Amino acid sequence: MNFIDEIRKPIQTEMQLFAQKFAETLRTDNPMLESVNEYVLQKSGKQLRPILAILSAKLFGDVNLSTINGALSLELLHTASLIHDDVVDDTFERRGNASINARWTNKIAILSGDYILSKSLGCATKTDNLSILKAIANVGMQLSDGELLQLANLNMSDSSEKQYFNIIRKKTALLFSTCSVVGGLSMNADESTIAHLRNFGEYLGICFQLKDDIFDYSENIQIGKPTANDIRDGKITLPLIYALEIAQADEKRKIIDWIDNKDFTPENIQSIIHFTIEKGGIEYAENQMHIYKNKALEELNCFADSDVKNSLILCAEFAALRKS
Repeated sequence: MNFIDEIRKPIQTEMQLFAQKFAETLRTDNPMLESVNEYVLQKSGKQLRPILAILSAKLFGDVNLSTINGALSLELLHTASLIHDDVVDDTFERRGNASINARWTNKIAILSGDYILSKSLGCATKTDNLSILKAIANVGMQLSDGELLQLANLNMSDSSEKQYFNIIRKKTALLFSTCSVVGGLSMNADESTIAHLRNFGEYLGICFQLKDDIFDYSENIQIGKPTANDIRDGKITLPLIYALEIAQADEKRKIIDWIDNKDFTPENIQSIIHFTIEKGGIEYAENQMHIYKNKALEELNCFADSDVKNSLILCAEFAALRKS
């Protein structure tokens, strides 16, 4: 089953309008920006975040331009953050293609990301909804906060499961939860309903990030990005955190020394991957992922059955079952 095609079915018309507005928003008479923006449009991915915003809105009826502008703002913010992240992480591949910094330069990537971020803020103001604007502004702040927390947490001795979840709530889950909240706010949903949407998005985002972190230990060529990137960057994610927690002192010390000293030879990388798998780190992360998927699904129980609700359910299933 193609999850994304099924998820989009109830909002085909809205997504066509979104795509049209997205292209219009990135249009420019600057030749350099035009080249970068066209590349961004070609490699725009599954657009799960605007899908989530529009589906959340459509739970309450026909969506409006406030919904579309909110979805645009969030997707542009997400796009800008990815461009900046690739520079920070020295990543040269994104979704199986060259990253912006690899295809052009770090300077062009940073400035292009800044431009797209400014466009995001412009779309947020077009919602004419202060609550939406505040929610989107908060995401921008927390994304940077989460990235800085992760950079400050590169030593294994500073890592813990609690800190890991704090980071992914800021870096990933908040954006998902804000997408669902913005959808509800654009349709004037009540506070109780907004709370369910917020929780659904947060749990969905955690599930999604856990799956991404599991991919880092995979050799699946469908993923569309290099595996073991997090390990090479010294980023400590849940599979490795768990494996180290249950390891014997001597083998734990060896892995920690490699990480803290940035001793990431190909042989050490493979040893870390095998160590994590053998200690059950992948299995533990998968169990946590399914816990959060089920928590996300529980938040949808308050909504009447509909094609839109079914698509939101499929979003959770997709986050846990996707191959890339």
